[in-house]
Amino acid sequence: MSAAEIAAGAFVHATALVEDGASIGPGTRVWHNAQVRTRASIGARCIIGKGAFVDFDVTIGDDAKLQNYACVYHGVTLGRGVFVGPHAVFTNDRNPRATDAAFRPLGDGDWEVGETLVGDGAAIGANSTILPGVRIGHWALVGAGAVVTRDVAPYALVAGSPARQLGWVCPCGNRLAADGPACARCGHALPPDHPLHPQRSDGSSELLEI
Repeated sequence: MSAAEIAAGAFVHATALVEDGASIGPGTRVWHNAQVRTRASIGARCIIGKGAFVDFDVTIGDDAKLQNYACVYHGVTLGRGVFVGPHAVFTNDRNPRATDAAFRPLGDGDWEVGETLVGDGAAIGANSTILPGVRIGHWALVGAGAVVTRDVAPYALVAGSPARQLGWVCPCGNRLAADGPACARCGHALPPDHPLHPQRSDGSSELLEI
């Protein structure tokens, strides 16, 4: 196994563990007691907070931020600019067991890894739990403490257990009250693919159960 690839300008705290075979992009900062496992790939300018865990083969895009004690397990891919709040966890097994019926320990090949994809710019609130096999669309916002069991549409705001859609958000994170050409908070026009964009007429702005 090759040594970890830590790009110029990256910072890894002395108490953090970056395993051989992992890759850390330029400008990324890995803080106290964080663990980045082998073959994990973390892009440029990311922040990996205190005690965060990044499992093997996880891919994290540029400009992402993992707050303290966030856990991102094998099978997860995070896009560019994704925010993961403190103590949020991505699970990867819908039928977890430590052993089989005869109490023989299960190995890596004895269970199916659920793959989860989080689109660019999405945000996962503190203490959220993301079940395996879901897709969270770009610029979606998952409220604190949510349990996400199904796919989340781009720009959707979801909360609760199980998470349900409450509305739509701007890329700046502001909840949008009604159709309009621009966000009242940031003043920017809504992206053309946003469900509330004035030119959209496909009915996709209806609230959906997630």
